[in-house]
Amino acid sequence: MSATEKVDLYKRHRAEYATPKKPTLVKVKPAVYLTIDGRGAPGGDSFTAKIGALYGVAFTIKMTSKFAGRDYGVCKLEGLWWAGRKGCNFARVPKDLWNWKLMIRTPDFIKAKHLTEAVKTLLDKGKPAEVTEVRLERIDEGKCVQVLHVGPYDREPETVSRMKGFAKDNGLSFHGLHHEIYLSDPRRVPPERLRTILRQPVK
Repeated sequence: MSATEKVDLYKRHRAEYATPKKPTLVKVKPAVYLTIDGRGAPGGDSFTAKIGALYGVAFTIKMTSKFAGRDYGVCKLEGLWWAGRKGCNFARVPKDLWNWKLMIRTPDFIKAKHLTEAVKTLLDKGKPAEVTEVRLERIDEGKCVQVLHVGPYDREPETVSRMKGFAKDNGLSFHGLHHEIYLSDPRRVPPERLRTILRQPVK
């Protein structure tokens, strides 16, 4: 690959971002993400601040890499969700008790030193301290049930129920954390048209 070719992780891993209308099985390879953890209702002050920190770090690293001759597209926001012990049905728990890990997938050539440099740059510019909470993680989900959910986030339990039924019909059970990939910006798209990939590791 040419040093000036822009990396598109969605094209490179197209099968992992399938958007089927009915639940299907996908094989997800280990991937590197910029992540930040938190707890509380989505859309709250902490949630909003940490999304800002995550994007700030992601775009700072991307621009530094681009100037160094390795450009890539910043991926969409993703999230892992749980409450109490990991793996329980968090949708039945009050939202202020939800735990989450917000994530942006990143090329393998982005390393810890790039994260350290980006955080320092942002702090030097007076950005909020939340940028220091961003981590670089390698996540391995393996076999997953995946489906495209269209509509409000609050209607996701209906789709998850279909995913669970599909898994059971195939001799599988949910394993690991509920994973969401946000294809739509809720600030610009009405709730009934939101498109979200729902992914659930199974065993």
